Amino acid sequence: MGKTYILNQFSKEYKQSIYINMIATTGSNFLKCLETATRWEPGDPQLEKPLHRALTLYDSEFRDSESTLVIIDEIQDSSIVYSKIREFSRDFRCDFVVTGSYLGKTKEKEYFLSAGDTETLTMTTLTFPEFLGACGKRKLYESIDLYGADDHEYYDELQNLFQVYLHIGGYPEVVTTYLDGGDILACQNKVKELLRIFVRESGRYFDSPLELAAFDKVFAAIAVTLLKEKKGIKDLVVDLYSIIVKEDSGKITKKMVNYAISWLYLSHQIGYCSKSIDYSNLDIIENCRYYFRDLGLANYFLNLTGADQEDIDGTLCENFVFLLLIERIQKDEIAGLVPWFATDEKTGGELDFYVRSLLDRKNYGLEVKRGRNTANTANSLLARGRLDYIYNLKNTYGGIEEPKYTVPLYLAGRIRFDLGK
Repeated sequence: MGKTYILNQFSKEYKQSIYINMIATTGSNFLKCLETATRWEPGDPQLEKPLHRALTLYDSEFRDSESTLVIIDEIQDSSIVYSKIREFSRDFRCDFVVTGSYLGKTKEKEYFLSAGDTETLTMTTLTFPEFLGACGKRKLYESIDLYGADDHEYYDELQNLFQVYLHIGGYPEVVTTYLDGGDILACQNKVKELLRIFVRESGRYFDSPLELAAFDKVFAAIAVTLLKEKKGIKDLVVDLYSIIVKEDSGKITKKMVNYAISWLYLSHQIGYCSKSIDYSNLDIIENCRYYFRDLGLANYFLNLTGADQEDIDGTLCENFVFLLLIERIQKDEIAGLVPWFATDEKTGGELDFYVRSLLDRKNYGLEVKRGRNTANTANSLLARGRLDYIYNLKNTYGGIEEPKYTVPLYLAGRIRFDLGK
């Protein structure tokens, strides 16, 4: 139940829908119609509504009305069609939906998209609440007390499902595999299968197998850097270039690595976190730490490092909170283009995540802790007046000791950033 399923459901809201897939026969057929409809020679009369004619050639029943939807899937496969988006938006009464799985391709110079002609929606893998919805437990998640006031068996139930989600992630095919049999190993094998599909399909847009080989190495290097930071490295992320080039004796160039990182980012396979210097919302260094956009994918590459399970799970928990903060940024609740972590340049202390709220203009510190570890850095910052509130996100039942709030990690998606109102 991925992108195609959602599009099919959405199309039922219209009287007429036309589906074109640019990597399938329908796409090549539409290109032929477009070529015929736009054919023009000097001295001929100027063409009127050539795109309307192209759609009529493609489907003789096409009607340009508000009750018609045209879906153009995998649009990144044709720069010609992609560059017509402005005309689709401005010259038609009907609605258009254009989608792509590998939109990194559209950053090349032959692709044109004017500003203001599109509304963008990014489809991600299932969030934890959506996963719980598939398991029939979303209502419990939304209603349970954040600070442990309800029956502990309910918290334990959510905690157990969180442990599953932490290791399988939210790809719809993976979640379906879990619902069908509860087999975690089968889910992890499904993640590997989806990864192979992604790499194989991405290969259509790369010039050499060596460029494609950089994907796995970038993923693996990100896993290594995250685990090394959990061992106490206080510098910026270990240079991904140096890790990969060292392993491959220079076969993969820095240019290849940079292109692979860009491709994975634009394909929503990885995301990045910026660094706040001295817990300031005005002193930010961009692109300092990478994370995975799906926990199943993260778990796969973290396991390949051979690290202890405790270290892997701690990193997965931090990655989980990173994904939650991306959602809050998209809702205009917190400052920044991406989540921030923070460092104290004098003491060397580091805060897992630093949030500047747009709702109450207060500073929040988020510490992601497993077991009984304490948030020493956050507590020190609170005492020094650098933070207004602390959220300790732990595998406990929760509690309040204002201005410190302890919340079960799996309920972190429900924490609020308007406590100062």
